[in-house]
Amino acid sequence: MPLEPLPLRTDRLVLRLFTPDDVDGMYAYQGLPGVARYLYRPPRDRKQCARIIAQVADATRWERKGDRIVLAVCRRGAPGVVGEVVLTLDNPGAAQAEIGWILHPAHEGRGYATEAARCLAAVAFERLGVHRLFARLDTENTGSVRVCERLGMRREAHLVENDFYAGRWGSEYVYAALAHELRR
Repeated sequence: MPLEPLPLRTDRLVLRLFTPDDVDGMYAYQGLPGVARYLYRPPRDRKQCARIIAQVADATRWERKGDRIVLAVCRRGAPGVVGEVVLTLDNPGAAQAEIGWILHPAHEGRGYATEAARCLAAVAFERLGVHRLFARLDTENTGSVRVCERLGMRREAHLVENDFYAGRWGSEYVYAALAHELRR
């Protein structure tokens, strides 16, 4: 497995695989309408969170389009899950992957999303051989825009009204960085 050793550690965070004990922690943010709004889907219920955790608890294969690694974001020395980061293999031949993050709103504004995403981006480039890392986000998600910019990603696209959910059109930004750009 390319992610060994796990967990990953930053100054303030631990990034680890989800366990069945994390269902309530995941549901605490995945069940919020304000979080789901930027994911173009309804909030998840507790059963859906349990099902997702069962699917991603040991999913660390990194070979085919759609393979993904989902890690729980936890504060060092504190119980519980504050969010998650995900890396999805988009194009194995071109070594492209998508990065994403979800944080419980109670833990926003402290730099946790940036710290977790920076750690996972380093893993993508240094251990998994990713050449281009990109993020897709709702244009109204200003917190994620700031995370992308703090990571040194550039805005490559503005897709206008490219998604329709809950009776309204949404627009999307695509941010990206190449391995050699973020290694500087």
